[in-house]
Order: sequence, then C-alpha cells, then structure tokens
Amino acid sequence: MQPGPDTLRLVGDVGGTNARFALLDDFGHLQAARTLPTADHADLAAAVQAYLAPLGTPPLREAAIAIANPIEGDELRMTNSPWRFSIEATRQQLGLRRLCMLNDFEALALAVPALSGAQLEQLGGGSAVEGAPKVLIGPGTGLGMASLVRGHDGRWVAVPGEGGHATAAPTCEREADILRVLWRQLDHVSIERVVSGMGLENLYRAIATLDGVPVQPLGAAEVSRQALAHGDAQCVEALQRFCALLGSAAGNLALTLGAHGGVYVGGGIVPRLGPYFAASPFRGAFEAKGRYRDYLSRIPTFVIRAEEPALLGAAQALERS
Repeated sequence: MQPGPDTLRLVGDVGGTNARFALLDDFGHLQAARTLPTADHADLAAAVQAYLAPLGTPPLREAAIAIANPIEGDELRMTNSPWRFSIEATRQQLGLRRLCMLNDFEALALAVPALSGAQLEQLGGGSAVEGAPKVLIGPGTGLGMASLVRGHDGRWVAVPGEGGHATAAPTCEREADILRVLWRQLDHVSIERVVSGMGLENLYRAIATLDGVPVQPLGAAEVSRQALAHGDAQCVEALQRFCALLGSAAGNLALTLGAHGGVYVGGGIVPRLGPYFAASPFRGAFEAKGRYRDYLSRIPTFVIRAEEPALLGAAQALERS
C-alpha cells in the first residue's frame, strides 16, 4: 500500500553547496535520501519540489529543514548562498501543515546523543562525562558551531550559535603572517575565513603569496587532493594549517562551554580526510592552551562518521516541535 500523507514526513539539510532531503517513516527511518546542488534551484521551495517530483508520493504535510543560517524571524537570507525566502510563504507554497526550520548545527547537535560505535571516531582525550555539556564544530562551505546541554527534564537542549564568524586568532608567527595577508584583503578575518572550504582556499593563496610562488586557481577539493598526495608544498601546508586552526578553535569552544561531554567534529570536509585527520595537528592544537593543557587533555574529541546526521537531527526536531 502506498504511504499516506500522514505517514511520511520530509527532512532536509541545506548548506551553501548542497541540499540533502529524505522522507521519514513512522519508525524514524530515512527513505529516498537525495542530494541536490543548492545553486541549481532558486530557493528552498524549488529545491523541495525538485526532490519530490520523481518520487510520486502523496502531498506531504510536515517537514523539518536544517539550514546553514541563523533562524531569526520569518525572512531567511543565507550567508553562503543567494537563497532568500519567507518560511511562512514556503510552507504555504509546499502545502505543508507544519514547517519546522532550524539551524543546521542545531540539528547536528540533536543527533549526537543517539550516535554510538562506528558512528563516532574518538581522537584523544578521556571519557565523556555523562550529562556534561557537549560542543560541535564543523567546516563545510562555512564553519558551524553549536552546543548541547541537558535540561531540567533530562532532555538534551541544542543551542545554536554563529561562532564561525568570531575573529580568527594566530597561535604562531607563521599563522600571524598568513592572517596579515588576509587582513589586507578582507575587512574581517573570521575563523570561517580560514576553517571552511573557502578558508582552505584562502590559506593556500596566502601561503603561496608568502612563499613567493605563483598562486594557482585551486578550489578546496584540489587543495585537499594535492595535500593528501603530498604534492604541491603550499597545499600540504594549507591543509596542515587548516587542521591546526580547527583544533585551536575547537579548544576555545571547549574551554568556553566546559565541554566535558566531548567535542564533536562534523561538516562536509573532515570526514573525507580519513586517517589523515587523526595524524594531523588538530588534537595538538586543541590542547595547546598553556596552563589549561591538562584540562583539555581530558576532554574527548570525536569525528562524526554517521551517515546524514543532520537529517536525523531534523527528525528529532520534528518530533519535539
């Protein structure tokens, strides 16, 4: 029997590069997951319609969409995409009874308590303290951050933030030189400007400039490929600096929130680095906080290896709303 409109619900995870959608059945299982390029569609409604068109499902009535943007009021204008739309107008256009919009790292945070085993790869630190705050950080098109705290009722509460837009800080003379190059080009060098897809490109260009070699028009994927293949020396350094700056930012976040429940690294870049990331300067930079090195050495860091965790978090948000 074909599912009815109240049996299946839509969940989505929209970033600056890709929009991922799936249907959620009554058992919480994801079905028909598919990824669409964000740039191929005018807005959220158009992307959802393109996803649903080949499926032939009855009209859906509920949806939860995680998006790489703060949710402030009805009007959304994405930071790393030209998409701009009204949540209410989108709900009406899609014929939904309920449309839940949430920040993408809020959704990722909601998924974390249910992850276990091979879904999490621990890189250093001790054991996560039960019930203690957890923090999330993840570079993709941008840099997302969120925290997770346990409420009075025992349920985990996700707290989204925009920490990726905080000011980047160097930890050595070489990083200071790199940032000086970027300071001449940008009015504000945020952490996202050096720890994200575009951040990896910025690092490569700045390093090439400092080294006095021609700057090639390399995208983030090519910089990573060259680095992993031990090719171009500037690409190799760029990826090393990327991992170190990510570790330093994660350490700052853990200190700020007292994240004895662990630091969880997601996003679209780190999981693709494989064993390289575990051997990178990430964990060393995470702990390198002077008098608080011992404090941070006890906090575990994890790479999220689960498939489509933000979609699972969006499903959690739909259940809660």
